[in-house]
Amino acid sequence: MKLDKYELKSGEQLQVFEFVSIGTNGRIPKIVQYTQTNYKDLYNLGFGDKNIETGEIDDTIISNNGDSEKVLATDVATLYAFIDKHKEAMVYATGSSKSRTRLYKMGITKYLDEIREDFEIFGEIENEWEEFQKDVDYEAFLVKLKDN
Repeated sequence: MKLDKYELKSGEQLQVFEFVSIGTNGRIPKIVQYTQTNYKDLYNLGFGDKNIETGEIDDTIISNNGDSEKVLATDVATLYAFIDKHKEAMVYATGSSKSRTRLYKMGITKYLDEIREDFEIFGEIENEWEEFQKDVDYEAFLVKLKDN
């Protein structure tokens, strides 16, 4: 995606990323975190505002900072960095609510052709996985690096 992105900060393992959203509601710290699950090479993608008191992700806040395209592009940049370091990883993502999951789907749909250049993407519906289709309302998403 050739969109403007925020500057990212991360540790050596590239599993936790931080950046600051700058928009109509001010400066809002954000976190993107890839957490290993109990399954080999499967990571959960967590994203949200950084709780200043705890330092943890709050994925329930709706910040409406007017910079959603730039935030999305920054999130995707973390995926590229993470997958570049963890080539075998599969990344699972779902929203903290149905409306958030729908927002993720809209972002994926908008940039699907570009995403498919580098990644395979699947959607989960009724506990089954299928190749992502634009017209289906999925419950979750799974992304992995394309086999070349």
